[in-house]
Amino acid sequence: MLLPAEIESKLLIPAVRAILSKELVVEKGLKEDEVARMLGITQAAVSNYLRGTRGDNEIISKLTSLSEIMSMIKEISADLSTNKAYTAKTLSKFIALCNYMRYSLIICDAHHSLERNIDEKVCEQCKIILTGTQQ
Repeated sequence: MLLPAEIESKLLIPAVRAILSKELVVEKGLKEDEVARMLGITQAAVSNYLRGTRGDNEIISKLTSLSEIMSMIKEISADLSTNKAYTAKTLSKFIALCNYMRYSLIICDAHHSLERNIDEKVCEQCKIILTGTQQ
């Protein structure tokens, strides 16, 4: 059983970085090495994200289809392209995005793509913990 933080680090954060890389290079016209510095990854990672060889394409597609997610990513992209680095404001937005992916249970879709035979009782309990509500 994977913890939510493991799911974020294995699937969701790489997917967000892939989308951000595309936003910053294609939409904002930044160079791959600039984007790499801003995101704290290598230029090769940015290149792989742009080519679609890094990051789970199914998760990336799901995230890009969600207007709330894309709105948050575009705000982060705008901050990064303006400041050329993470600021407290940008970091706060990234954390809010991660929290949103937990609370809206997008994280559950990612989890099910990694582990197919999750005990439903554990899954339901996790949903209660993530959302803070009874189902």
